[in-house]
Amino acid sequence: MRRKEPQVWRYELGAGWIALAGKTDADNEVLTLEYAWPNEFWFHVRSMPGSHVILRHPEGQEPDKLVLEKAAAVAAYHSKARGGGVAAVSCCQIKNIKKPRGASTGTVQISKERVLKVRPALPEEVEG
Repeated sequence: MRRKEPQVWRYELGAGWIALAGKTDADNEVLTLEYAWPNEFWFHVRSMPGSHVILRHPEGQEPDKLVLEKAAAVAAYHSKARGGGVAAVSCCQIKNIKKPRGASTGTVQISKERVLKVRPALPEEVEG
């Protein structure tokens, strides 16, 4: 069962791809653990506080490298890495994320991680 929709910034990445970035720790947790689908992709800057970003994809399509990098750039932008040049961003599918028992709000554990190195940036914001 899904709770209320999380508060997010929403970005159009082109060709039907959308990045959703959580606004608070609680929104990050709901976005990642309750709102996202198992095969969607999740992004978070490594080793720093920041938003969880979910990549919503058109039905039956897999993201190419450019789309993954655009979503990673959104995650870097919505983090403490925003002003620091190139940032390392973790990426994995939602099905590879779990919340450790007793962990604080918004904290997750990931597996099958891929790391993308990107500059923090936003596509045109469409809602937020």
